[in-house]
Amino acid sequence: MDLPAGLVAPVSAARTGDRASHADDAPRWVEAEESHDPPALILLGPTGSGKTALSLALAERFGGEIVSCDSVAVYRGLDLGSAKPSRAERARIPHHMIDIVDPDHPFTAGEFSRRARSALGEIATRGELPIVTGGTGLYLRALIEGLFAGPERQLALRERLQRSRRKHGNSWLHRVLARLDPATAARIHANDTPKLIRAIEVCLAAREPMSRILVRDPLTGFRLLRIGLNPPRQQLYARLDERCVGMFATGLIEETRGLLDRFGPVRTLDSLGYRQAVQVLRGELSIDDALKAAQQGHRNFAKRQITWFRREPDVRWIEGFGDEAGTIVAAAALVGSRLHLH
Repeated sequence: MDLPAGLVAPVSAARTGDRASHADDAPRWVEAEESHDPPALILLGPTGSGKTALSLALAERFGGEIVSCDSVAVYRGLDLGSAKPSRAERARIPHHMIDIVDPDHPFTAGEFSRRARSALGEIATRGELPIVTGGTGLYLRALIEGLFAGPERQLALRERLQRSRRKHGNSWLHRVLARLDPATAARIHANDTPKLIRAIEVCLAAREPMSRILVRDPLTGFRLLRIGLNPPRQQLYARLDERCVGMFATGLIEETRGLLDRFGPVRTLDSLGYRQAVQVLRGELSIDDALKAAQQGHRNFAKRQITWFRREPDVRWIEGFGDEAGTIVAAAALVGSRLHLH
């Protein structure tokens, strides 16, 4: 299949959180015999599984600082819908990557990776344990595995691809990519328009298949311990439903109204909870219907997160919520047995 006329692109040249002092007797990490790299703890799991509670408990026990891995918590003012740690919790333990940009500032996974890696290095330099916690799988992958440093986006090309997709059907983009780069096309679903467009864009800009030029920059200099939370599914859903009720009851719609007044209908407000609150303010949904939609959205999101995190390697899974005593004991035992303490 020949590419349509005009579908040739030129080659492109290729605030930290509040700080709090730890007790003087908090354990300090020392170099392990088998490696000179400092340790870093990765806490992962679906939304509502209690990662925040567990991260606070482990940080207090092992002398740690928390690096949030949440694509909504990075934005100032998006407090209720993101369920970000409270000010009191952030006063207990230093947090990073929370409230660092305004909602009208585009914030990419690549930017998160750069800033979060810098935070990890600073924490380790102070002799503290970096604890990465959050549910945004793409951000976590960018932090640990790195991202492909491809060519810049080309808006004119993207618009042409979108017009052709509307003209020829959803499968057209996949057929184009299959001709340019069969290996990459085999990994992308035919209906995943954003990924298809990006892959075609990279192939045309680099003038070779994207699968041949994928070079990532993985995180180095740390010994990673991954701990995952996998609470009972129905109990997790019940907690998420209850949390959504709390979000609306404590002022999610009012918070959203203030954000709209200040920043307008920015893309950030399309995230879960805020999307439904915007629909209420526009008169498109009743509060009851918005709550039900938000609850269903959070349950679906948790299901996708579980699927995503199951692909992470070397995860020590704990079958419980992070705020349960048994989970905290089990996680602390894993940390204490795997990493060397002074």
